[in-house]
Amino acid sequence: MKKRQVVLRRSSSTTSLEVRYGECQKNHAANIGGYEVDGCREFMPVAMEGTTGALTCAACGCHRNFHRKVETEVASEYTPSSS
Repeated sequence: MKKRQVVLRRSSSTTSLEVRYGECQKNHAANIGGYEVDGCREFMPVAMEGTTGALTCAACGCHRNFHRKVETEVASEYTPSSS
């Protein structure tokens, strides 16, 4: 068995996660034993962030938890200021 050495390098770039919510996955026919979604393609909040309306979709009226969560890693370069 070969041994492998892993080298981790720290770069000057920082990464952060950008979160958006995609299509609605709420099953509207669950109470009759079927499967049907409403076709909402993207979460759009009713009100500004920090209010209860921010968790409700303006397009379909569903809660944000019914929409598929898409996390994208965003890298940004960090350049220290020279003082």
